[in-house]
Amino acid sequence: MAKAEAKTAIVTGASGGIGRAVAKRLAQDGFSVVLNYSGNADKAEQAVNEIKAAAGQATAIKADLSKEDEVASLFERSLSKLGQVDVVVHSAGVMPLSPIIKNDVKQFDEVIATNLRSTFLVLAQAAQHVADGGRIVALSSSVIAKSTPTYGAYIASKAGVEGLVKVLAGELRGRNISVNAVAPGPVATPLFLKDKTPEQIAQLSRIAPFERLGEPEDVARVISFLTGPDGGWINAQVVRPNGGFA
Repeated sequence: MAKAEAKTAIVTGASGGIGRAVAKRLAQDGFSVVLNYSGNADKAEQAVNEIKAAAGQATAIKADLSKEDEVASLFERSLSKLGQVDVVVHSAGVMPLSPIIKNDVKQFDEVIATNLRSTFLVLAQAAQHVADGGRIVALSSSVIAKSTPTYGAYIASKAGVEGLVKVLAGELRGRNISVNAVAPGPVATPLFLKDKTPEQIAQLSRIAPFERLGEPEDVARVISFLTGPDGGWINAQVVRPNGGFA
């Protein structure tokens, strides 16, 4: 970290799911955290209040991460509140499912805008503003290895995320900033569980040798390691906390 005595972080998509768990874990680790959200202000403020109740420091900032000006504003406002940014964790994303044969271009564009375009915009701002010695983490997905039907747009977007992460790691040579992707397997979040039947959920739960879905905290622990003092030698990697899913 650039300044161990004043660790700061931005976590996107932090009103729920994995992002919320990451924000709470980083606050527990001693970070002052900006929780970004796009729509659910009540859930974001609830997460902020939970962090503060545990003696952490947090604030919520709304931004649509598919829009260049709003991403820039998120970083400007975060810097104003935090003074500097040591860590950025980009967790925001969507996962609507549709077979490629349906040619649902509108849905495809939505997934690419929310998952891939937003990653490009967030990584670009992070590259400009993260302090030397900092950490950047973007969320991918272990489903890339499965080529699961109906996941075409989602897999395309996350494959792009992994590509961007590896390129940016090289571009930041000399600044001691690590850039990694974390690619969970199935995690019991509203995003993953949406529109799935109990039978589908049970089937997916049995794929990994541990025979359960991941929990958001499983992923948060990995990100805590990557953004903490022991994770500094991990760079340009895709870490897959998936219980053996793939």
